[in-house]
Amino acid sequence: MIDLYYWPTPNGHKITMMLEECGLPYTIHPVNIGAGDQFKPEFLKISPNNRMPAIVDHAPLDGGAPVQIFESGAILLYLAEKTGRFYPTELRERYAVMQWLMWQMGGLGPMAGQNHHFNKYAPEPIPYAQERYTKETARLYGVLNGVLVDREFITDQYSIADMACYPWVARYEWQKIDFAQFPNVKAWFDRIGAREATQRAYAVGEGLRPSRPPTDAERENLFGNAQKPR
Repeated sequence: MIDLYYWPTPNGHKITMMLEECGLPYTIHPVNIGAGDQFKPEFLKISPNNRMPAIVDHAPLDGGAPVQIFESGAILLYLAEKTGRFYPTELRERYAVMQWLMWQMGGLGPMAGQNHHFNKYAPEPIPYAQERYTKETARLYGVLNGVLVDREFITDQYSIADMACYPWVARYEWQKIDFAQFPNVKAWFDRIGAREATQRAYAVGEGLRPSRPPTDAERENLFGNAQKPR
C-alpha cells in the first residue's frame, strides 16, 4: 500500500495519473495547502521542502522499511522502477524519457507556475511579469508542439514524461495559451485526457479544492510569510 500526500494541483495530479495507470493500491492523505497543512511537523518529516506530493511506500521492492519520497519527478521515477512501467529499460529510450521529464521539472512546471501566479493570484497586476511568463510559457508550448509533429506521445511510447507534462498543460486557459496555435499539443492533450486512468486520477481530487478565490488566510499560507525559512 502507498500513502499519497496530495492536493489537486498539477504536481499532485501527476502522481494519481501514474498510480491509476499502474493499478497500484494507494490511500489519499489530503494536504490542504490553503489551510497550511504543508507546514505540519508530521508532513515535514516526509517532505522537508513543505511541498506536496509525497509518498510513503509500505511495500518497497527490497522488502525493507517503508520508503518516503518527496518531489513529483522523483516519485514518478520511483513508481516507474517499482512497477517496470512507463519508463523504458533500453538506454536511448530511457534517456529520451528522462530528458523530457527534466524539461518539465526545470522548465514547463516552474514557468507555467509563475504564469499562474502573476496572471491569476497576484494581488495587483504586474505587466512585466505577466508578459514575461506568458511569453515563456508559450515558447515552451512551441517546443512541445514541435516534438509532437510526428508522434502520439512525447517519446515513442506513453511514459512518465507525458504524465509529468499533461497536468501543467491542463491549465492552458490560466496561462493565456491559445490552443489553436499549438495543434499538436491539443491533439496530444485530448489523447491523454481520454485515457480512463487520467479520468480516474482527476476524479480523486474533485471536491477537495474550493472553487472560490483564496481567502487572505489561505493566500498567506500559499504565498505569504509562512513560506519564509523556519
